[in-house]
Amino acid sequence: MQPRAPFRADQVGSLLRPEKVKQARSAFAAGTIDAPTLAHAEDEAIREAVAAQQATGLSAITDGEYRRAWWHFDFLAGLDGVEKVATGTSIPFQGAVTKHENIAVTGPVRFSDHVMLDHFRYLNSLVTAGVAKMTIPAPSVLHFRGGRNAISRTVYPNLDNFFTDTAEAYAEVIRAFYAAGCRYLQLDDTVWAYLCSETERDRARERGDDPTPLPGIYRDMINHALAAKPDDMVITTHVCRGNFRSTWISEGGYEPIAEILLADTHYDGYFLEYDTARAGGFEPLRFLPQGDKRVILGLITSKSGTLEARDQVRRRLDEAAAYVDLNQCGLSPQCGFASTEEGNVLSEAEQWDKLRFVVELAEEYWPED
Repeated sequence: MQPRAPFRADQVGSLLRPEKVKQARSAFAAGTIDAPTLAHAEDEAIREAVAAQQATGLSAITDGEYRRAWWHFDFLAGLDGVEKVATGTSIPFQGAVTKHENIAVTGPVRFSDHVMLDHFRYLNSLVTAGVAKMTIPAPSVLHFRGGRNAISRTVYPNLDNFFTDTAEAYAEVIRAFYAAGCRYLQLDDTVWAYLCSETERDRARERGDDPTPLPGIYRDMINHALAAKPDDMVITTHVCRGNFRSTWISEGGYEPIAEILLADTHYDGYFLEYDTARAGGFEPLRFLPQGDKRVILGLITSKSGTLEARDQVRRRLDEAAAYVDLNQCGLSPQCGFASTEEGNVLSEAEQWDKLRFVVELAEEYWPED
């Protein structure tokens, strides 16, 4: 019997873009190839990526997000009422400069259809061993990055209506992915980590947003959406601290949000970054309820190609066991390898070594699985 997701050895989702994908996307942007030619190049690269993931022994198989420029904006801009917009500033990573883009809510937020449903269907058609895993941003992401200033005051003079509409749109998203055959969906979410960071909370205040009530608001949005999940569908979240060209944004332990996130949101599993001291200790894991929920510990960094010491990872798992039942845990890289098309600073060979390492360690630590 296939184990139920999330798995003892799992992954967050994005993979370094192969050079031929980068070249095809550049050529398309320059107008020298058409959309079908670009799609063919992406299709072939995804086919190869699926085979490579299956060869590592992973049970969660993604498309590497090869068709995206951003992990979040590409999906969000496909919702009704949401647009990708040019800005004059970069997202505040540690010295790295991103594209000057963001998203804006310019109309009522709705879900009618989305190109990523077809992206999932193609991925699912290729997976012969394991489960096709789809990754999209969480509904909280649509609010926090731009806050009130990125949401039309004409359309939404009252933000309560925005939160209600976004939650219901995501319920429709979940229904649509289920109908397309998706049984493992991940809602990637930087917001919970940002709410652990005093720097990010201050940035929210500077733009006129009060961060204090947001955990409860986001919990309610997420739970409304998750109520649409059928029993045979698994939905997890990845709490990200920022991932662009091996840099990051937020730091601070999970304690400020751990209880509401782990105990009060209705996810089946949580991918938590634990590759550096920026994430704090394992103490917040005590809030994970006993039962079927899992925490996937991101102890393997995706930000460099250096493999962690095997004994050190095992010691970290042992340390976590003081606060959480390791029967409810798994292992993964701390984040994806390319949250944007630029990718992190490591080679494709090092990326695959990391993923094989995750599988090997999980097989050693949980041999019964």
